[in-house]
Amino acid sequence: MAEEKWISMEEICKHLGSSRDTVKKMIKMQGLPGYKIDRKWKFKISEVDSWMHSENQVTVAERRGKSDD
Repeated sequence: MAEEKWISMEEICKHLGSSRDTVKKMIKMQGLPGYKIDRKWKFKISEVDSWMHSENQVTVAERRGKSDD
């Protein structure tokens, strides 16, 4: 099984549709899983998605920007 690659702050911001400041607040205030290596933040998409689903109860439809109507 291939190991999941680390992604940058820019990539996680695009994935979540959030600004850098919002992601940094989520790390500090809510425990979003991110790792600071030297001066750069690194993330694993699987960890972030799992955290979003468990901590924030975000549905797949919400993450994709769709309503459940």
